[in-house]
Amino acid sequence: MTGNGAAGGGAVLLGIESSCDETAAAVTAGGRTALSNVIASQIDVHKVFGGVVPEIAARHHLTAVNGVVSAALSEAGICARDVDAIAVTKGPGLVGAVLIGLATAKAMAFALGKPLIGVHHIRGHICAAFLEHPALEPPFLSLVVSGGHTSLVDVRDYREMDVLGATRDDAAGEAWDKVARVLGLGYPGGPKVDALAKEGDAAAAPFKRVLLEKDSLDFSFSGIKTGVMNYVNSMNQAGTPWNPADAAAGFQQAVIDVLAAKTALALERTGRRTLTLSGGVAANTALRARMRAECERLGVRIFIPSPIYCTDNAAMIACAGYYDFIGGHTDGLDLDASAVLSMSE
Repeated sequence: MTGNGAAGGGAVLLGIESSCDETAAAVTAGGRTALSNVIASQIDVHKVFGGVVPEIAARHHLTAVNGVVSAALSEAGICARDVDAIAVTKGPGLVGAVLIGLATAKAMAFALGKPLIGVHHIRGHICAAFLEHPALEPPFLSLVVSGGHTSLVDVRDYREMDVLGATRDDAAGEAWDKVARVLGLGYPGGPKVDALAKEGDAAAAPFKRVLLEKDSLDFSFSGIKTGVMNYVNSMNQAGTPWNPADAAAGFQQAVIDVLAAKTALALERTGRRTLTLSGGVAANTALRARMRAECERLGVRIFIPSPIYCTDNAAMIACAGYYDFIGGHTDGLDLDASAVLSMSE
């Protein structure tokens, strides 16, 4: 179904997201209007471990989810029975964490007699751009950059999306977090590296750009992560002074160069004249600036959600679910969670 976001009327959806370490619920109307967007973060819980601990994440989702859902409904000014459908992340993600949100959504759908819609997490990130940009409609190219995924997706329609390239090892966000640990910045690493890089000189600590085979649209960031580790170790072993800000800037510049090069190639190959940038790493200020500059150079429109819609949230899940709902695509109560899930599932 191609058309504007208002197609099918102003259906009200409750969205629930729990794929990693944010317990989130939101209410949207007509697909693109967020009436509420409530997020309970677990950053303080996991920072002492230097990263997300799956079992702990699931336990905190369990204690938080009912309150978060209630808050989202209250903020939207509606009761649970007023929603037309319930959309929930079905994967990919930490399976124990996904199960908490999914169980909550299934219980509500059963109790209220409402349709249940399972949403692919990455499709949710892509749909996040619809929430603030009424002019955006398919087809377009989407670059999704998050802690667990780095993908180039050809969005042919609201529900028809083809992955053109994906990470073969570390996702970009994962590399950011690991480099942050190497530099002693702590968790979450992405914002800390972004801030520190502003004080550094990327040319003072250059790192190799890995582009893989000629014309490949896939990504690989494990090598640059290892390159930073080797750089830090070699400098320390030699007793040579080095600047963490330069290392942060060099790392970040190398990753962004690869993301920009692959995206430009994908735009050329598909002929798309519109790009969206989404996912948690899309909140990175340097990446946002670079992709805007690249699109201006190429004469391509770019749409980037606000940072609150880049990180994991439930408004994006409700938005994606809306297009399933108006197309008559719903799920049964046997819907299961999945840690690994292709975009076609």
